[in-house]
Amino acid sequence: MSFELYNSLTRTKEEFKPLKKGKAGVYVCGPTVYGHAHLGHAKSYVSFDILVRYMRYLGYSVTYVQNITDVGHLTDDADQGEDKLAVAAEKEKKHPMALAEFYTRSFFEDMDSLNCVRPDISPRASGHIIEQIELVKKLLKKGFAYEVNGSVYFDVSKFKDYGKLSGRNVEDMLAGARVEVSPEKKAPADFALWKKAEPNHIMQWPSPWGMGYPGWHLECSAMSMKYLGSTIDIHGGGLENQFPHHECEIAQSEAANGVPFVRYWLHNNMVTVDGQKMGKSLNNFITLKQAFLGAHERLTKSYEPLAVRQLILNSHYRSPIDFSDAALFAAQSGYEKITETVKAVRKKITAENQGEVDSGVASQLEQLEAKFENAMNDDLNTSIALSVVFEIVRLANGLLENGDTNSATFSVIDDLFGRFGGDCLGIVKDEYSQSGAADDAMVDKLVGILIEQRNAARKTKDFAASDAIRAQLDEAGIVLEDKADQTVWRSK
Repeated sequence: MSFELYNSLTRTKEEFKPLKKGKAGVYVCGPTVYGHAHLGHAKSYVSFDILVRYMRYLGYSVTYVQNITDVGHLTDDADQGEDKLAVAAEKEKKHPMALAEFYTRSFFEDMDSLNCVRPDISPRASGHIIEQIELVKKLLKKGFAYEVNGSVYFDVSKFKDYGKLSGRNVEDMLAGARVEVSPEKKAPADFALWKKAEPNHIMQWPSPWGMGYPGWHLECSAMSMKYLGSTIDIHGGGLENQFPHHECEIAQSEAANGVPFVRYWLHNNMVTVDGQKMGKSLNNFITLKQAFLGAHERLTKSYEPLAVRQLILNSHYRSPIDFSDAALFAAQSGYEKITETVKAVRKKITAENQGEVDSGVASQLEQLEAKFENAMNDDLNTSIALSVVFEIVRLANGLLENGDTNSATFSVIDDLFGRFGGDCLGIVKDEYSQSGAADDAMVDKLVGILIEQRNAARKTKDFAASDAIRAQLDEAGIVLEDKADQTVWRSK
């Protein structure tokens, strides 16, 4: 099966065919860094991390560009209002660039915790002012833009395909306008390329039109062109950015260069709370740091970062996730089940007892490999792909419970855990124990002795001693689970 992606521009699934054989350029709209990343950000950046991971798994050489917006993103997400960074900086009594630096670091800390691969290039909008001014000059020269009182606007009437991504026409856009239209514009649908800065505006740069700052839409066009060329393979972002942000990117980029801007547009859906979009402007968000620490009124406990990742993988990237504590709790349980099985499998892999891989097991694993790749080739269907990982978990646990000692079989299973759960889905770590070392055997023996002591205490109804042993093991990171006929343990 070929690798297919849903192209928001054509509204169909299409086989991915890159501009250059074996290579792919991917641009994803990065965060506006005026606050900590929340679960909505996780949905977007985990989704595109999966895209990049899987394309590399397929053998593509991917150049992944994800920008940092540190200027120009106004409070109405269009041309009106104040700069979001400037507003936050004034509230926190910091310079906007100091604020941007702080929250950029915070963002990458959170993405690292979620096991997202770092972008190859993370350009900042404030670091590409020259490229943005040159793009504005080009649009003015070609007659697609006009200057008024130090601001420059794109003339939508000159670009006949405006609205082709979102499916909106100019009349619909005007009917749904949320803010009063600037009297400077020739037409209400025109959008800002460069904004004149008031004297007290703390972020401004010299330009041919006076002191000012770039429009939010302009930034992504200039940065993607610089690093990926006039036409790029894939552009990704949140569904909420389809209009006006991505629509405006298309207009200014194609007007400037005369060639298609993006070949495949990908949009992830959002995280909702009680059916409403999670977002900072709605004040209903949960930051990733709050989720990791359990520091929010909607949360009953702290959650592993990779449990948050697993929650996102449970749904398709184009489907919404309605957040709940119960959903996170279930994802945590699933993540722990996978992790414990991977650890147990890797402890069975030794230089001895290699033998031949069981033919029945090999056949099952081949079928699961095909099922996994078919799911991922079908527009990155991670929910089915994740179910395949759980099928491998069930297969592995069956062998473990039956006392199978064939190291070769466990090696093949571990290879799939590494490729599917690790390389592609990013929920299996490389650093889990990979051998039954002497230290592991010693720990197992010592814990076994304590379990025997606890069982003896329970038989004599000395529940205080029994509870004390459980509590001490829990403090050491060991969890006991009482089953019908035995007590087993696992690491937290």
